[in-house]
Formats: sequence, structure tokens, C-alpha cells
Amino acid sequence: MTIKNVLIVDDSKTEQIYLSQMLTTEGFSTQTASDADEAKRAVDTMRPDLILLDIVMPGQSGFQFARTLSRDPQYADIPIILCTSKDQETDRVWGIRQGAKAYIVKPVQKNELLEKIRSL
Repeated sequence: MTIKNVLIVDDSKTEQIYLSQMLTTEGFSTQTASDADEAKRAVDTMRPDLILLDIVMPGQSGFQFARTLSRDPQYADIPIILCTSKDQETDRVWGIRQGAKAYIVKPVQKNELLEKIRSL
């Protein structure tokens, strides 16, 4: 799968900018969303090739959003990488069970993120 368009979902503007700059310098096109509702609208309009998803957000959590997308046949083919400060093994396992393809603990390291993207 060729990944070009990435949706970054994080309630932190700083994290959105950090991830967006990291990816655009590598040739990716990015769009950002601050919560699950905004992300759902973006998924419907841009149909991203990949979603980078925070877990702790206002409203619907990243776990809930990942589960919703991964169980909907219309969106199940869009890979999700959870990017979060939650570093417990139980969180990692739960995230993968909710449909994420990978799990990265913040602060996100460029090499680790690019390796995860390439492995999709």
C-alpha cells in the first residue's frame, strides 16, 4: 500500500505541528483534526491513506474512534497508528485489539514512525 495522505488526530496543536512537519519533510501530505468528530469529517472528505491517532482526547477517545473505524467496512482498510503518551503494555494490547496496526509512545521518534509506516 502506498501511503501519501496522512490524517493526524491529536488535541494538542503542538503535536499536530510536530508530526505534520516530520511527515511533510518526508514527502507526505498531512491534514489535522483535534478530536474524533473532526477526524470523522476529515476521513469522509479526504479518505486518508493512514491515520495517526492520539488516545486521550476530549469526547470520544482514540480507542473508541479506532474501534468505530476498524469495524466499519467503509473505513476498515485505512490503517491506524496510535501515537500516545500512554506507555502501559495493557494500553498497547488494547489499542491493537481496537483495530490499530501499530502503537507508538510519545515523544514520537521520526525513524520509528517511518519504520512503522513502511511496515504497513
